[in-house]
Amino acid sequence: MISHRSLAQIFAAPLVIAILSTVGLISALVGDGWWDAISWAALGLPVLLYLLFIWRRRSY
Repeated sequence: MISHRSLAQIFAAPLVIAILSTVGLISALVGDGWWDAISWAALGLPVLLYLLFIWRRRSY
């Protein structure tokens, strides 16, 4: 049986990743200290998710 998803369900995760990436880019430009930590975390998340999905895909 095929399950159909709405547009909101399809684009929810990419939208969250895009918002976090934007926050990371802005925080990298705004300041130092905690801003740098926020930018590293926010910009590292898409890379981490990419590696996670590649690893899961190869393990099947």
